[in-house]
Amino acid sequence: MNTEDVLTEFRDAGALREGHFVLSSGLHSPVFLQKNLVFMDTARCERLCKALADKITATVGPVDVAISPAVGGIIPGYETARHLKVRSLYVEREGGEFKLRRGFTVEPGERVVMVEDIVTTGLSSRECIEAIRKAGGEVVAAACIVDRSGGRADVGVPLIALATLDVPAYPADALPPELAALPVEDPGSRRLAKG
Repeated sequence: MNTEDVLTEFRDAGALREGHFVLSSGLHSPVFLQKNLVFMDTARCERLCKALADKITATVGPVDVAISPAVGGIIPGYETARHLKVRSLYVEREGGEFKLRRGFTVEPGERVVMVEDIVTTGLSSRECIEAIRKAGGEVVAAACIVDRSGGRADVGVPLIALATLDVPAYPADALPPELAALPVEDPGSRRLAKG
């Protein structure tokens, strides 16, 4: 599966949106990938995650466990782990930082692939990788369905992307005039009210 195949899956799901969006990273972009419309379709999710699992195995060989950041990475992490035939764990924020909770543990030296949904800046991936290392896992790679940084995101380990896009993203104080003229939508999850 290549980048165009992945984009076709997003288009067919109505998940490739254009306009003016504030991403979870806080950056603004003319393109938003509404991944949940993709992941809610079990057949579509299976196709994407099986292809990602195959690419992980071809790139780094066998792994022992897949770990994802909550919440967005849980579904693709689980489905990718299923195809890798390994455990699927996730980290959640506690006191502002990612941690393994709910009885999840990693044995020292276990080969871990960190599985994410979409990478823009790599911040969530880096935080997840740090939590995995603190728990004793050896992170051999990070993997994602879409790397929208054009391959520029540095997550600290090799990044295996099913699709790589070079989608512009801008700080709020550096918007191009054509983007600034559009109404803003804020579909990102990082700023949702904490309850």
